Amino acid sequence: MELIYNKKLSSAELMFKGLVGSTEEWESIEAIKNIFWFKKTTMSEYVSQHWKEDDFYGSQFLNGVNPNVIKRCSALPPNFPVTEEMVKPFLEKGSSLRREMEKGNIFLCDFKRMDGLPTNVHDGEPLHVTAGFCLFYMNPEKKLMPIAIQLNQQPSEQNPIYLPSDSETDWLLAKMFIKNADTMYHQSVAHFMNTHCLAEVFTVATLRSFPVIHPLYKLLISHFRDTLQINTMSRISIFGPGGMLSKSSLGLKGMTELMRRAHIETTYSSLCLPENITARGLESIPNFYYRDDGLKLWNITNSFVKAVVEYYYPSDSEVRKDTELQEWISEIFTHAFLGNKASGIPAGFHTVEEVIKFITMVIFTVTAQHAAVNSGQFDYSSWVPNASLLLRKPPPPTKGQSSMKTILETLPDVGETATFVTMVWILSDNYTDQVRLVMINAHYNPCTLFKCFKKTLYQTKYSVSLIYCFVLSLWQVPLGTYSEDRFDEPATKQMIKEFQAQLSCLSEAISTRNLQLEVPYTYLNPTEIENSIAI
Repeated sequence: MELIYNKKLSSAELMFKGLVGSTEEWESIEAIKNIFWFKKTTMSEYVSQHWKEDDFYGSQFLNGVNPNVIKRCSALPPNFPVTEEMVKPFLEKGSSLRREMEKGNIFLCDFKRMDGLPTNVHDGEPLHVTAGFCLFYMNPEKKLMPIAIQLNQQPSEQNPIYLPSDSETDWLLAKMFIKNADTMYHQSVAHFMNTHCLAEVFTVATLRSFPVIHPLYKLLISHFRDTLQINTMSRISIFGPGGMLSKSSLGLKGMTELMRRAHIETTYSSLCLPENITARGLESIPNFYYRDDGLKLWNITNSFVKAVVEYYYPSDSEVRKDTELQEWISEIFTHAFLGNKASGIPAGFHTVEEVIKFITMVIFTVTAQHAAVNSGQFDYSSWVPNASLLLRKPPPPTKGQSSMKTILETLPDVGETATFVTMVWILSDNYTDQVRLVMINAHYNPCTLFKCFKKTLYQTKYSVSLIYCFVLSLWQVPLGTYSEDRFDEPATKQMIKEFQAQLSCLSEAISTRNLQLEVPYTYLNPTEIENSIAI
């Protein structure tokens, strides 16, 4: 009901402004700022002001909503023929591309999975989807800068390598097409498939395999709250035939094929953050707050899971003879990963350590990882020029042919923009039932509730209904909440308290760090992470 309310609220505002269904093009970039009067965030305003800047563009591949595609580059792909002469002006004086690669300062995004995908049709013409490359340089000021872009896999005269020294609109268009590919990959793979869909299999396997008295049911069930409901709704409103993503450059057919390609290549290690970071060579890249906060959350979660699992499974033999546990992992292996042994997902458990690692991955995926790819959607994507799901015109085949008029013709029209912004508003908002939990945690302390109300007054100055937003801002179940008294043992209850205390300490550390940042990274602050995928 809350989600439907927000959808009606956003649609009503856009309808009164005459934006819904409009096929008019935007007259200027500035005009796009008038989409919403009431729904704004500090970050969404920042994005609208800085989206053209190269250093901000680069930072989004580390700390935006899709920090999962960039990797260290030690050798250029043969089909991305960047030369020393092309990029030398953008490197440290006296350095070279080869030297910067050896120092570990060159990074790459490769969207080869997009190559050959079926695309949507717009005004009778198939849309262009970039399957290109973006090369980044970590400069001496510790800023990640894009230095070369190729918009298709195979180089040719009609597929030039764009550089920051090109005309402003050529370079801006090239960056927009890379972000278009990144945004579609984010929504379909990083967000929907690798959090929502995995969570659904984890949920159903738990409900089918474990009785409610099983200790792992007690541990996991709070992390699956509302997941089946939101996924059922998403299949209609977002991934359905008339859903919002059907209007993207790929359309539903292309999105589905992209997910199929990505799923084949999904591995256990890619879902385990420490291994993922190492595999992509990102252990030491500076200002990577997703990595910093995520690894701390992984370790805190792992310590908690280790304590609980070892309490109930004192030896490996206890694991092997638990038939319900073996059925659980077998269902996940079969239905989430289609029995693909190459994925590295276990088909059965043999040791306590295997159980600890897998359950850590499950909890991290449905809490921290989902927060990382979901919570910032309005911040980064409501300003559509920064991250558009739809680009209506192909890039010019040669350099020097673009203008700001080209960019406006390429961006979604007024009605399409309104549709995409409504989607990220709905997906990024806070929902659920923390009113009861806040009152429990505060022991009905009126001072605590008044502080919550005062904070809400400050944060919702653009709100249509102040009372509604006060209630809504409290309706979130934060990470580490086990409100239903499922555990009887004092030892397990103490483990939960220690888990919550560690999360609280991390939250304070993240908040302190963010005070020093021009662009704070808040999405992995434990107080901002939902305990389950509920939206």
